[in-house]
Amino acid sequence: MSETREAAEQCIIHGDCVEALSDMAPESFDMCFADPPYNLQLENELYRPNRTKVDAVDEDWDQFESMEAYDRFTEAWMAQVRRVLKPNGTLWVIGTYHNIYRVGRVLMDLGFWILNDVVWVKSNPMPNFRGVRFTNATETLIWAVRDRERKDYTFNYEHMKRYNDGKQMRSDWFIQAPLCTGEERIRDADGQKVHSTQKPEAVLRMVVEASTNPGDLVLDPFVGVGTTAAVCKKLGRRCIGIEIEERYVRIARQRLADIQSRLWLEDDGEAAAGE
Repeated sequence: MSETREAAEQCIIHGDCVEALSDMAPESFDMCFADPPYNLQLENELYRPNRTKVDAVDEDWDQFESMEAYDRFTEAWMAQVRRVLKPNGTLWVIGTYHNIYRVGRVLMDLGFWILNDVVWVKSNPMPNFRGVRFTNATETLIWAVRDRERKDYTFNYEHMKRYNDGKQMRSDWFIQAPLCTGEERIRDADGQKVHSTQKPEAVLRMVVEASTNPGDLVLDPFVGVGTTAAVCKKLGRRCIGIEIEERYVRIARQRLADIQSRLWLEDDGEAAAGE
């Protein structure tokens, strides 16, 4: 595969997603997956019972001056996503109770039509260390089509049965992959996780396989360390990701390069075996 074709198939753009999207052609993408800031509004540090500090989401990109500011930001990026999606294109948004309901309201106000809300049930959620509420063990994904009247959106119904013992796939996903841990978790030289909300590839695989076909063009306006792009590459989909944090961009691009190197090695191995 040439470098030119490779660049066209997988691209990580460094910049603000609203600005980057405004430069893109309308009705270009088959699907968008968005993992926007949670707007957690953390006020105090959180510690475990053994007094070790919890590595919470406290980066600048998750900070907003008010709920109204978060809503304005949500409407800005989502309006641009709607513009660049094909009329039968779909949008997936993932979030927690901190933001998903506000995101859902904006989504509906802009004209998206919700197809499903999917609950990702985590097998190893972070405990509620203070014991003042239930352990938050789920995240919610909203799946919506751009235009309500379109019935020709992609849904690989029969294919998804493979994940539910041959029966109709449900909207509660008990994915065996836990929170992003182990070798999949990207860490820095000191062993600290690079991105606090990195999602496991198993979740993205479900999203991509359910709502796209090989060769489709996928958008991720908050691509982070590149999980969506990595999964698309492995599944034969094209992907354009946007990320405002430069260090995440470097990691995402290297992640894609490493996948390509492995694919080349596999192709060379198959060719040698056939000689």
